[in-house]
Amino acid sequence: MDVRHLLLLRDLEERGSVTAVAEATHRTPSAVSQQLRGAARELGLPLVEAHGRGVRLTEAGRLLAHGGRDVARTLAEVTARWDAFRGHPAGQVSVACLPSAAAFLLPAVLRELSVAEPGLDLVCTDVDLAEDAYAALVLDHDLVIAHSLTRAAPAGTDGLVTRVLAREPLDIAMRRGHPLAARESLNPEDLVGWEWYGVPLGFPFDTVRLAVEEATDARIEVVQRIRDNRLVEALVADSDRLAVLPRFTTPPGSGVELRPLAAIPTARYVVAVLRPDKAERLAVRRVLAALVSAGASAEAGAGPG
Repeated sequence: MDVRHLLLLRDLEERGSVTAVAEATHRTPSAVSQQLRGAARELGLPLVEAHGRGVRLTEAGRLLAHGGRDVARTLAEVTARWDAFRGHPAGQVSVACLPSAAAFLLPAVLRELSVAEPGLDLVCTDVDLAEDAYAALVLDHDLVIAHSLTRAAPAGTDGLVTRVLAREPLDIAMRRGHPLAARESLNPEDLVGWEWYGVPLGFPFDTVRLAVEEATDARIEVVQRIRDNRLVEALVADSDRLAVLPRFTTPPGSGVELRPLAAIPTARYVVAVLRPDKAERLAVRRVLAALVSAGASAEAGAGPG
């Protein structure tokens, strides 16, 4: 039984199509299809069947795909033991991270690893998505940094390894001199009647707006929905409108002030998400440890804005 066939079937189950597998592995769809036919000939049973305009795994294919996940994890375990035998983690670790979390995590992580682990190459990609879209990134990255307001394991991460890196307060942002800035904290009722800059629907910050509406039975008017926190800061600083911004990375010189919101839980979980096989790699575990340390430092050092 060819291990490459097992890993291919695992990839097909996880990615859902021959085209997606081909793109991820830098091959043509015809090359992937040819390898699938070769696997079926070797094993003596059909492994895929026609489904709509594509293919899906047969029962035999699904069984072997599950075996492919076991093989991948075993290979990762052996690699981890080998790295430990050599005495240090090495190689490339790819990280996909939401920008607002990367801002308070990655500087400390890169600084630590550059000194302690010179053989480790950290490659970072910033990705700003809705909460339930982060889990899919583990197919193409060793480690994904996601966030969630509702639970410590973001939506869609069942079956994956998750580790909370930090619990970051989300505060109400306003311009300096705003009428609400005179208060040390705000109640939901204080926010009624003010226009907001919000985030796209489905993004965790929007949960705060929904909670305020539920608590007050009043509608919050969102005049713009924007992803970039720096842009939100600039707009809030130049108006009477409010917004939700993260405490750790809203700089004092941004022209806005932050106030905590009472009576409604508004902290978000910043969470590392990994495939079980990737979590076995010594290099990945070393990066994860550095992220945990950076998150703890951010929590310890940040007070209300």
